[in-house]
Amino acid sequence: MNDIHRLVLLRHAKAERFGPTDHQRPLAQRGRRQASAVGTDLRAEALVPDRVLCSSAARTCQTWDLVRGGLGPAGDDVTVDVSDELYDASPRTIVSLLNELTTERTVLVVGHEPTISVLSVLLAGPTSSPDVVDRVRHGVPTSAWTLVEVSTAWADLDTAGARLRSLRVPA
Repeated sequence: MNDIHRLVLLRHAKAERFGPTDHQRPLAQRGRRQASAVGTDLRAEALVPDRVLCSSAARTCQTWDLVRGGLGPAGDDVTVDVSDELYDASPRTIVSLLNELTTERTVLVVGHEPTISVLSVLLAGPTSSPDVVDRVRHGVPTSAWTLVEVSTAWADLDTAGARLRSLRVPA
């Protein structure tokens, strides 16, 4: 398994319906609980990321901050790239950003729908779980995350070149 890279694709937690702008919408109280639970789940699954690619929207940054807290002390050492480009990124844009990575074993992308679900399905190769692919194809709820296993170098990641392994939706 040491040749496997792990990609966690996380939709931001539940946000307030309104904010000064869409980009500035903060997390709702429910979203704050969801994001903390995601961090705890990732820690329990040994999915502490080496790097995080996070949209610059308030709700994604707040989601990451609460996920990091749920990771415990290991969350303090994570390299985080907050990017305006991820706010409205296409799945192919995210693949391009992932292609630039080199040494990271586990990467977390904190983004938005429909990009998270479309990217998960786009990366799903023939060894992916058909049940998971079918569920994700219909979109993912707030704070849901998928686990994608990548058996190539990040630079070689392409569509249908990975294994969509699981979908988790915090209670």
